[in-house]
Amino acid sequence: TVASLHMENWRTEMSTKIDQINQVLPTTPTDEKSDEIRQWMDSVLDKMNHYKAEHYRYVKEGITLLELALWKAKLGGKEEKSVEGTTKKAKIDAESARIEKRITCGADMVIKNVLPF
Repeated sequence: TVASLHMENWRTEMSTKIDQINQVLPTTPTDEKSDEIRQWMDSVLDKMNHYKAEHYRYVKEGITLLELALWKAKLGGKEEKSVEGTTKKAKIDAESARIEKRITCGADMVIKNVLPF
């Protein structure tokens, strides 16, 4: 429904598009009304699908940023600096620690509880 759209300008544009049929239909010849209604319905559904896709993109972007922020907090808020001369084993250990912290940062639980809002 239009009320489920999160951006006010999306709701306004959809309401205008929906009301558009009331402007067009009275002046449409009787034998063309079915086609006009069909075209109007297609345009309304296309626009709604466009907004749903945009909404999904915004949600996905927000989830990614939230996950990265939680991971950074788990890392202690700073990147570990690579010191020249560090052995290959130490670099691998640091990398596995970063990966482990990403897995254990709790993003899956936080995102699951944030998404309903």
